Amino acid sequence: MARSPETYIRGTTKHFYEWLDSRSTSIPAGPPVWICGDCHLGNLGALADCDGDVAVQIRDFDQAVIGNPAHDLIRLGLSLASAARDSVLPGVTTARMLEALMAGYEAASVEIQVGTPQLRKPKDIRKLLKRAAHRRWKNLAMEDFQTKHPLLPRNKRLWPLHRAERSAVLGLCSDREMEKTLLGIDDVTADDLKILDAAYWIKGCSSLGRLRCAVLVRNGKHGPVSLLDIKEAAAPAAPSAPESKMPRDYAERVVAGAKALSPNLGERMVASRVVGKAVFIREITPQDMKIEINRLTGDEIQAIAHYLGGVVGHAHGRQMVHQEWRSWISELGLSRKKESEMPSWLWSSVTELLSIHDKAYLEHCRRFALAHH
Repeated sequence: MARSPETYIRGTTKHFYEWLDSRSTSIPAGPPVWICGDCHLGNLGALADCDGDVAVQIRDFDQAVIGNPAHDLIRLGLSLASAARDSVLPGVTTARMLEALMAGYEAASVEIQVGTPQLRKPKDIRKLLKRAAHRRWKNLAMEDFQTKHPLLPRNKRLWPLHRAERSAVLGLCSDREMEKTLLGIDDVTADDLKILDAAYWIKGCSSLGRLRCAVLVRNGKHGPVSLLDIKEAAAPAAPSAPESKMPRDYAERVVAGAKALSPNLGERMVASRVVGKAVFIREITPQDMKIEINRLTGDEIQAIAHYLGGVVGHAHGRQMVHQEWRSWISELGLSRKKESEMPSWLWSSVTELLSIHDKAYLEHCRRFALAHH
């Protein structure tokens, strides 16, 4: 988390909502729908559906709740503003970028009744989708495990499982109905699928202190290898709407959020339990890639902001009837002085949170430096 301001944003979801709650600016209360709850740049990316078709959708649902869609816009705006500053872009670019984010979100209204949003793709998004479509197992294995072979090398990120955990994980992965859902295989038999290996997987801040496993499965003696990600679900930091009817089981909540917001990923996720812990399981395909933003020009980051605004808008809007969506869009624009401007609540939220975040990040770095002196 000390590596950069953007990585600190990714690891401080709980603090984000504490900071947001402490502010005085009024945020519009949108219609209660499933939201990502942690909608930063790293949680959007290329995702393949069960037929192998790739689209950019939300890719992480640990914090998914039925809540206020404005929270996703603020979280994504903060992430984009941090990325703009990392690219040493002027403040006016940040303002235009947030305007583009809102314009893209509102433009999704014309796509609500369509299965896939026909958004204009920026150059960087086209490159991402092209790379994703051509990736194969060896690319995924090298990226995650530094090997082209179907094995999980034990290292600082992959640890041996405790005997009881390993037995429970292998038993879970042997469930034929689950395999049919995850891997999309209709004619699974007892001899078709072989579990090659399983290990505890340290992957990101959200896996620390919780059960998370990587499991390799082969379909047939010489068939393709699949990677299953088993992750313990926990209580969300994102606030849910009053009287919202969500699954009480944390893993079932995550899967329900994924199916509502990102069909490409939701259709290959299931909820279960391992050693008494609620877990969700998903197949990770080679085509699944997060968006990586390095240094961009002002025009490039504005184009990406517009596109991602449309992706999030489509994810929210597909859960609403047309009139409800139009009413929500009208409410978002009430605080504008001009039609092209962003709403004042978004600008003040992002700028204030960026200031709070900077102070907290530097304090985190100071403590990290003292601890490793």
